[in-house]
Amino acid sequence: MTLTTQITVEELTKLIEEKVEEAFSRRMSALLGDFDGPGFPPEEEDHRTMEEVYKSIDENMWTPPPGAKSSLELLREIRDSQ
Repeated sequence: MTLTTQITVEELTKLIEEKVEEAFSRRMSALLGDFDGPGFPPEEEDHRTMEEVYKSIDENMWTPPPGAKSSLELLREIRDSQ
């Protein structure tokens, strides 16, 4: 890196933003891992309409069986057992 005294505020701001972004990306990758696997980024662009997306969500939505405990009931059980 070359040191210079001739740098504008905008250039300094851009440099700081780049370095912060690099550090943030490294830290997030260390914590969460890299998202370079299948689907990150999507291999093909999705050209479905919003109606098609909503229909797909409705068709693939999971409904718990009758009598299943709610998430609140499960959380209370976990809390009470500790």
